[in-house]
Amino acid sequence: MLTEEKKRGSADVLIAGAGPTGLVLALWLAKLGVRVRIIDKVAEPGTTSRALAVQARTLEFYQQIGLARTVVERGHKVPALNLWSRSKQAARAELQNLGEGLTPFSFLMIYPQDEHERLLIDRLREHSVEVERRTELTGFEDTGQGIRATIRGVDGLERTSSFSFLAGCDGAHSKVREGMHTDFSGGTYDHMFYVADVDAAGPPMNGELHVDLDDADFLAVFPLKGAGRARLIGSVRTDAAKDQRELRFEDVRDRAIQNLKIDVKHVNWFSSYRVHHRVAESFRKGRAFLLGDAAHIHSPVGGQGMNTGIGDAVNLAWKLAAALRDPASAGLLDSYEPERIAFARRLVATTDRAFTGVISPSAMARFVRTEAVPKLLPGFFRVPQLRRLAFRTVSQIALNYRRSPLSAGKAGKVNGGDRLPWVRLDPRGVDSGNHTPLASLRWQIHIYGEAKSDIQTMCSTLRLPLHVFPWIEAMGNAGFARDAIYLIRPDGYVALADSDARVKSVSAYLEKHALTNVAGFEAYVGFA
Repeated sequence: MLTEEKKRGSADVLIAGAGPTGLVLALWLAKLGVRVRIIDKVAEPGTTSRALAVQARTLEFYQQIGLARTVVERGHKVPALNLWSRSKQAARAELQNLGEGLTPFSFLMIYPQDEHERLLIDRLREHSVEVERRTELTGFEDTGQGIRATIRGVDGLERTSSFSFLAGCDGAHSKVREGMHTDFSGGTYDHMFYVADVDAAGPPMNGELHVDLDDADFLAVFPLKGAGRARLIGSVRTDAAKDQRELRFEDVRDRAIQNLKIDVKHVNWFSSYRVHHRVAESFRKGRAFLLGDAAHIHSPVGGQGMNTGIGDAVNLAWKLAAALRDPASAGLLDSYEPERIAFARRLVATTDRAFTGVISPSAMARFVRTEAVPKLLPGFFRVPQLRRLAFRTVSQIALNYRRSPLSAGKAGKVNGGDRLPWVRLDPRGVDSGNHTPLASLRWQIHIYGEAKSDIQTMCSTLRLPLHVFPWIEAMGNAGFARDAIYLIRPDGYVALADSDARVKSVSAYLEKHALTNVAGFEAYVGFA
């Protein structure tokens, strides 16, 4: 047993928690050649469809590791949003191709978390990584040179193993956060909600998204793949919420469900919960990091939670890999917290306002829900600029790191820190366009137009991948400057943009951030 424990302890990164965040972190690290160990205290993967929405930015990350097509094939594209008020359908808005021209994934995708997790676990096995179940982190020490973690195994015994880094993906009651002694401030909303996966019939069971915005009740019907399958998320009336006995589906099925004329045939899963809104004071302490629900929890409005955790995982993965490959690049890890905590705080504040509007009993809030929104929504979604704005916001493709210490320059409308804008290169069909090279998970140079000879020489010397795309009008529309140079990070964000395409700009950036070895190219100083 001791020999086996030494073998397991030889991993570079210990990941506590095997939800979507931990699994994606493990998968990206494995793709980058990092040895990982991932543990979870629960005996089996989830069997209930908790988080549902897979946003376009997440699919773009998945496209980089060859996973997007499978998720899209197994998921359900939501064609429309319907609003109900006072037992009548009040409005309908088309959602198909909402983000046309912005991303290869211009739609709203539903893919239940339990199926999602199983897919990620299967892909991890292809990299010889297995989730260790009924295995729990009980404590850890940061020695300054590494992490000494105490882990309780299936047999109930505790053992100590050493790792270079620790990633806390262990949820709202995170043991890693506890060990970091970081505050998790926020609160809990008074309202109670329920979630149920059902087989049902009725008008809302048509594969579209339906939301009931009645005076007293809230209910959202999310379509699942397969005829008559849906996820119901609704508010619990005050009298039922105050009842001391365990809540059952029979306690909540009448009011809002009658409003939508849903005939529930079978309840596959039911649970009630209260919504929390919290953000950890710090996402990093030394060699320990917080991601996903361990770092931030918030209202489910907008389907942002799981996707934000996955974004945390992708952001951290390549930085950990860089620091492990070349200790001189460990400074990259300093950018994880400022890049992700700013978005988490903004997200919590935004979803808090939206959530409050949905559940507020005030006369004004009721008027907005039942009268104003149904009248304005269809017109809103008919305006192309507003459709694109809504999609960019919800899909997370608008998320940027412009204030990050890793972001520099501007060329055209593209700033350092922006997600690399997507351009379709094959107008006859759907392709991954200029995002195709991102599958290498490497630093790279993009030029839209023509590359100067000195740039080609620099990239050849440094073994830095250079991708030159012949200029087309769509590139200007996407915000690119012709012949400018864009240095792209492994996660698809622009690190440096220089409209003058100066070799010395790239050289200075690489030297400043100690990147001359980390991207897999030889050390090079002073190229100008």
